[in-house]
Amino acid sequence: MEDKYLNQTSDMVRRSFAEWSDEEEGDLVVRLIKEIRSMDTYIPGLELIMVNEEDEVIGYAMFSRFHLGGKYREELLVLSPVAVKVELQRQHISKELIEYGFEKAKQMGFTAVIVEGNPQNYRSRGFQTSADFGIIAGKSVGLPAPECLMVKELADGALEHIQGVVEYTDYESLR
Repeated sequence: MEDKYLNQTSDMVRRSFAEWSDEEEGDLVVRLIKEIRSMDTYIPGLELIMVNEEDEVIGYAMFSRFHLGGKYREELLVLSPVAVKVELQRQHISKELIEYGFEKAKQMGFTAVIVEGNPQNYRSRGFQTSADFGIIAGKSVGLPAPECLMVKELADGALEHIQGVVEYTDYESLR
């Protein structure tokens, strides 16, 4: 991401999550973004922003490598976080970013994506409950319901051999 967008992106993400939850959540998500950028799981080409005509950041999505018990790092991504400028939510900005991310991820050879969130926000993007594929939330993942952990195939049959427990223990900011 270009340096000129870093502060704008952090501010927009913080505000979006603070509005949805609280200030603490907004700060946590910004810390998580910074942490992922410093990890070997970070993929600069899959940290996506959308800007408006005034060159203001209005949408954000980050895909990064993910593993299940040390496996699938070259196949599996996690989509987190996703944020849209509060005043512009429900206008398909996140949809466009996510769909663009799927295409780029496929071109890079990734075959599946995990996401945690409200199923109503992700089902229309092709995500399904991950537990149905043998991918379950571990102790470090606090879910309101099992359906909130979802997965999507980017390649047909990709999930036939990907199974395991999702843990967030690699992320210091989530401990």
